[in-house]
Amino acid sequence: MMTSILVCDDDPKIVDAIEIYLYKEGYRVLKAYDGEEAVEILKKENVQLLIIDIMMPKMDGIRATVKIRETNALPIIFLSAKSEDTDKVLGLNMGADDYITKPFNPLELIARVKAALRRYTMLGSLDTDNNVIFSSGGLMINDETKEVLADGEEVRLTPIEYQILLLLVKNKGKVFSIDQIYENIWNEEAIGADNTVAVHIRHIREKIEINPKDPKYLKVVWGVGYKVENL
Repeated sequence: MMTSILVCDDDPKIVDAIEIYLYKEGYRVLKAYDGEEAVEILKKENVQLLIIDIMMPKMDGIRATVKIRETNALPIIFLSAKSEDTDKVLGLNMGADDYITKPFNPLELIARVKAALRRYTMLGSLDTDNNVIFSSGGLMINDETKEVLADGEEVRLTPIEYQILLLLVKNKGKVFSIDQIYENIWNEEAIGADNTVAVHIRHIREKIEINPKDPKYLKVVWGVGYKVENL
């Protein structure tokens, strides 16, 4: 089945340009020009990835992502003309998996699309052991069904959040630095990765911890990195 990607930007020229790049790579492209339209398309179409601009009329990319994340864990890549770290963190805070600043290099865009889809469709496929259940205390991950339970309650994670948590649970007790987490999950050199990883860690804690400010499972080792406790 052909992979479908939804591209949403209020500038038709940008949407058309991205469509050309993606079409050449063999992807099916759906197009939207504001957040409301993107939300409606996702209700009707089977889409594997969303590329969405932040600043748009009617419903911007931030609000659209919040709405989409209520029911859909597909990878989301934000587009924005702003390059400041605060805008990048804002996008990640709202549930984006990755972020590209306009104007962008088409090769970089395609690389990030492929990486996001690979994480989404092949989670755990590179494992060489036969284990599919990983746990620490009341935290359990079934890497075959991609089900995550925290104290008996099902937890919905984005693909990036899932991979970070799986990495830490599979290596419970081991401390991973921010750079190590980034390089393991994003498969690229960790340059300025601190905010990106920290935002995802915070989201994971909010979903798996009873009290995120006093975490039971996902601990910080100050000045070193993060670990999941071996409970």
